[in-house]
Amino acid sequence: MSRFMSERLQALKAYVPGEQPRRDGIIKLNTNESPFPPAPGVAGAVAQAAQDLRLYSDLSAKRLIELLAKTYGVTESQVIVGNGSDELLAFAFQAFGGGGLAFPDITYGFYPVWAALYGLDAKIIPLSPDFSVRPEDYMGIGRCTVLANPNAPTGRAIPPAALAEIAVSNPDRVLIVDEAYADFGEECALGLLEGHDNILIVRTFSKSRQLAGGRLGFAIGSEALIDDLNRVRYSFNPYNVNALTQAAGAAALEDPAYFNACLRAVIETRAWTASKLEELGFVVTPSQTNFLFAAAPGLTGGEYQRRLREKNIFIRYFDLPRIGNYVRITIGTQAQMERLIEATKELLS
Repeated sequence: MSRFMSERLQALKAYVPGEQPRRDGIIKLNTNESPFPPAPGVAGAVAQAAQDLRLYSDLSAKRLIELLAKTYGVTESQVIVGNGSDELLAFAFQAFGGGGLAFPDITYGFYPVWAALYGLDAKIIPLSPDFSVRPEDYMGIGRCTVLANPNAPTGRAIPPAALAEIAVSNPDRVLIVDEAYADFGEECALGLLEGHDNILIVRTFSKSRQLAGGRLGFAIGSEALIDDLNRVRYSFNPYNVNALTQAAGAAALEDPAYFNACLRAVIETRAWTASKLEELGFVVTPSQTNFLFAAAPGLTGGEYQRRLREKNIFIRYFDLPRIGNYVRITIGTQAQMERLIEATKELLS
């Protein structure tokens, strides 16, 4: 750290992203990426957009927002796109977190980082012993509530009815619902938007639309909330989504058949993997995501991760209180998960 660093930020604990190994022969199940390539039309759309890279990208992201609005049954004024969902979440923290924030103790690790970065007061609320969110903990809390739903890294989801109760009990505060993994679950909060002007839904193209490297996210909410986020965007980086990413996102949305086929494959493989791990004595939390949160029999999470790594299989371990025995395992292809189970049997024996 240099002597020029702002005193307020000197104690900042930065977010630690998942490891990104770049070599052949590994099975990468540690960062919740899709195991499938982007939709077939994406490469051609990006190549076409590259012809105009001398020009700035479309500030309004018109084509992309038109498709998002049509896909999710909302108006275009209810949608904003960002450089990954992380950027939009950061905008939302700045726009709505001034009166204080509330979020779980075990959740997406960026939430406490943004709270510290922007100097926001955060109330951290413990999950239940089974790693579920207790909706009553957030009723009438009088703060901007941030809930990853389904939650990460636990994989558990809150029913939309409970989210509605939280929003109603805090009418003057925004409920941010981070739905990065909602496509892999059974329910989502989209149906709540019509009757609740204080709910903001944030989603990503990284998981279910195979564009993690493209960095594209979007948020849906009332026209007023989206206007707030655009005000922050225009005060920070108006050209926040580049032309290539806009083209890739539009092409992905134009192929719903491919999207649904990939979803089905991940969900089926998730169920198969969970059952095989349970047969081996693992504790596996119910998952509505593209990953499993599991504890190995007779091994700490760190030990299991290290021993799989020796076999060139990468999973995620969080060295944190309460979850030290657990790991997060991204769902890969069926062949990759079969190799994971084989390797696990070998090391447990």
